[in-house]
Amino acid sequence: MKALLYSRSALKALAKMPRHDSRALRDKLERFANGEEADVVKLKGSDGYRLRHGDWRALLSIDEAEIRVEVIVHRREAYRRR
Repeated sequence: MKALLYSRSALKALAKMPRHDSRALRDKLERFANGEEADVVKLKGSDGYRLRHGDWRALLSIDEAEIRVEVIVHRREAYRRR
């Protein structure tokens, strides 16, 4: 199991998004941190990864010990940020 860390902006985004989407996204992130398969893809031209839930994207940094959730945004904004 890897440690799951959220940035301040990711926590704010979770608080603002619809509650059912927030819960589902957190569940997916926790399952991924526990080693289960998830819809996580490496981003081209970047060291980052993304996890998808419906119209929401969590942009991640992954190393051996931890998963850092850098940003959570709607899909229309997700790929402009990096």
